[in-house]
Amino acid sequence: MTNADYSNYSIAVETDGFPIYRLTDRSTDSLVSVCPERGAIVIGCRLNGQELFYLDRATFLDPQANIRGGNPVLFPICGQLIGGQYEWEGQTYGMKNHGVARINPWEVEASGATEDSAYVTVVLRSDEKTLSAYPFDFELRFTYRLKNGVLSIEQNYSNLSDKPMPMVAGFHPYFAAEGKNLPYATDATKYLDYNDNVVKPLADTVDLNGLVESVALLDPVKPEISFPLNGERRVRLSYSEQFRNVVLWSVEGKPFVCVEPWTALNEALNSKEGLLLVGPGESLALELSFACEAND
Repeated sequence: MTNADYSNYSIAVETDGFPIYRLTDRSTDSLVSVCPERGAIVIGCRLNGQELFYLDRATFLDPQANIRGGNPVLFPICGQLIGGQYEWEGQTYGMKNHGVARINPWEVEASGATEDSAYVTVVLRSDEKTLSAYPFDFELRFTYRLKNGVLSIEQNYSNLSDKPMPMVAGFHPYFAAEGKNLPYATDATKYLDYNDNVVKPLADTVDLNGLVESVALLDPVKPEISFPLNGERRVRLSYSEQFRNVVLWSVEGKPFVCVEPWTALNEALNSKEGLLLVGPGESLALELSFACEAND
């Protein structure tokens, strides 16, 4: 189904350089825009009347560019590998930053609207291109669901190989923030500053002004983080417990702050630390949700 309308919820397909699936919740003034061809990225996320994401449209419209903005999907690594390489079972492979999911087109499996939500389900399967960088047959199936003004991403990672599949999952949302020195509501107590590779205590705020590299919250227990967005609203991310770290990053002079749930840190395929292992023929289900609330 490509166009559907059911009471408060509807879905439509439009073209904006690429086919865009637009999920609408009229009762909360919410609109989510998903582009399956560009790595199944969410390029727009208006919740309760507030647009959450920054988007550099030039990078989105250029099929050869890495998109700067929206919510890129990270798999099977988050971050980068030293020299763009990793070793697994005696073989060396090359992989670009953040993995293969964000740079490949996904197929639309289903879409629609019901009494209580609008959704689109997209699938990415391994092929010769992905196997050259990541020697595992896999199938990713994500459902983007808009319900009651909340965007949820229901994820399923399936290992179609005959051996355990190591993986890291994550997301890279670019939030349209006016400032870079924000207070984060989290129970984490320390973070790794990749600018000097020093572990530091977490203060009331994290100031990203002037930083080139990211910082990573190391020890959160509660799978949730929230922060104010431009004064009046608050963004809340809730996620599966496997997302053990949250990475914060920005670029000087650009109006965004990235708040990124990851299941492991940079270099996990080399360090073998924090990897998720999915058994042969097995699947892993994860979830991430975005909410926008009044800033009390």
